[in-house]
Amino acid sequence: MLTDFDAYLMGEGSHERTYEKMGAQLVEIDGKKGVYFSVWAPNARQVFLIGDFNDWNDESHPLASSDSGIWTLFVPELSEYAVYKYRIVSQSGENFEKADPYGFAMEQRPRTASVVADLNRYHWSDGDWISRREEFQALDRPLSIYEVHLGSWRKVPDEKWGSRYLTYRELADELIPYVVEMGYTHLELLPITEYPFDGSWGYQVLGFYAPTSRFGSPEDLMYFIDTCHQHKLGVILDWVPAHFPKDGAGLNFFDGTDLYSHTDSRQGEHQDWGTKIFNYGRNEVRSFLISNALFWIDKYHFDGLRVDAVASMLYLDYSREDGEWLPNKYGGRENLEAISFLRKMNEVVHGVYPGVLTMAEESTSWPMVSRPTYTGGLGFSLKWNMGWMHDTLGYMSKDPIHRKYHQNDMTFGLLYAFNENFILPLSHDEVVHGKGTLLTRMAGDDWQKFANLRAYYGFMWAHPGKKLLFMGGEFGQWQEWNFDTSLEWDSLKAPNHKGLQRLVQDLNGLYKNEPALYENDFEASGFEWIDASDTDNSVLSFIRKAKSSDAFLVIVSNFTPVPWHGYRIGVPQPGEYQEVFNSDSEKYWGSNVGNDGGLTTDQVPMHGYSQSLSLTLPPLATVILKRQ
Repeated sequence: MLTDFDAYLMGEGSHERTYEKMGAQLVEIDGKKGVYFSVWAPNARQVFLIGDFNDWNDESHPLASSDSGIWTLFVPELSEYAVYKYRIVSQSGENFEKADPYGFAMEQRPRTASVVADLNRYHWSDGDWISRREEFQALDRPLSIYEVHLGSWRKVPDEKWGSRYLTYRELADELIPYVVEMGYTHLELLPITEYPFDGSWGYQVLGFYAPTSRFGSPEDLMYFIDTCHQHKLGVILDWVPAHFPKDGAGLNFFDGTDLYSHTDSRQGEHQDWGTKIFNYGRNEVRSFLISNALFWIDKYHFDGLRVDAVASMLYLDYSREDGEWLPNKYGGRENLEAISFLRKMNEVVHGVYPGVLTMAEESTSWPMVSRPTYTGGLGFSLKWNMGWMHDTLGYMSKDPIHRKYHQNDMTFGLLYAFNENFILPLSHDEVVHGKGTLLTRMAGDDWQKFANLRAYYGFMWAHPGKKLLFMGGEFGQWQEWNFDTSLEWDSLKAPNHKGLQRLVQDLNGLYKNEPALYENDFEASGFEWIDASDTDNSVLSFIRKAKSSDAFLVIVSNFTPVPWHGYRIGVPQPGEYQEVFNSDSEKYWGSNVGNDGGLTTDQVPMHGYSQSLSLTLPPLATVILKRQ
């Protein structure tokens, strides 16, 4: 099973598939079926296997040590679903009961033992999707992501608990049809790697190789992803290599030493989150994490990894005061080991699985996050545009009477829009911790809040960059997201919420059908301002251009509650222009002000063009026009 060459590669930090050798492997040795256990604990004095198969006997199943620090044991006749832990005795004689770092399944919380699982039994039916994934997920293709916390998307009545989670298979029956009907191209799952504390939302991971048992078995998750692919829906995993919790059964102080993290808290601990930071300079840890990235793509067919908290990995002084951090060997604040790890991870993922996307949640101005490593970049496919999100939400929260003084909040993002491959994220972080919801953050009375949000979504879907919206945002929740309760589905009985939901559905449809909105997201040639300077009227107008044809769209957003009649904008070509989208349409619960479906250009020069359109701009609305 575990060869000297495997141990060498792990020690070198270059083993990319440690999950095929470590943990609990169902094997046959010398004609006997059983489970082969391997665990890395180089500083342990002794390691024992305990579980339901030996009545949790402390000493009946000792593991054999090796020079590589990997302890091994073959247990014949042991089968799938056996529950186990490692009892690790430190050099000082302390005892630690630990879950398997490579365990493929775990007990349901609050229990923390690992469970032997067979990940090779499921028969996949997504060959067509996998073979075409590189085509579906190319950077010049549409990418509209529905971000989901599986535990609170929808709950169902339960006799014992009052309400319960949907299982992976129930989610396949309910969530997937909904997301497909809404026109999204991808689902992004908040972390589903096993975690004991519901309130962490999955960001404090205990089982890095185990899908959470809250929603079912590993095979159930495979079925869910398989079903997504059969509906041409990609699935992205929110992946957390930035830190791990201090839970007793986890990686913390694993063999009586800080095996996976740094001993010095100035480098090894996140003060804000009460978690430990991985030691990215330790080769075995690098192999553990890089293999983990490949594991979810290999065994579960995930189509992308959204890497959480990248900024906290890049900077040694992240959220620290002077004297609370250790500089690198050159005296700087950059975490050189983490940078090296991220580059290597991206190289391996993209090299082994072309077409799989990696996405960085990176909130600073670190350069070249989404540029190839051979040009000095970090190698991510895409980067979340946190600056755009912050600026534009700040603008939309202001009373329209004041917006003319802040129009640069809506335009500033175009100064750097093509420096990275950006995703425009309106994520879960924007609807928690007292921030309110997207709807409540809009200015004005109830009608204006909905109108503002509709106009904002129209602006966002037309703006360069891929799209991400957290669940509930598509129909306008009033209450902040609560991980412990279901979304406010009853609100869809009201026409204002139903109208907003239909608007998002129509935007996704228009987005996927118009190459001008996605082909040139990351090229300046795909965008052109018509007028970014009409601050007095709080109006923005611009053009989006396709790459493979001369098709283009004209977008105009009016961020005041006043309709403008005879508002003239220049356009690049003469002819008839159809109004293909109007966020003020009555079908979206708008006031139905518009341009009667379309209008024709006049030979009136404007904005540097020889012809122009005289528009009726609805109040608090975005309109999109297409030349026929």
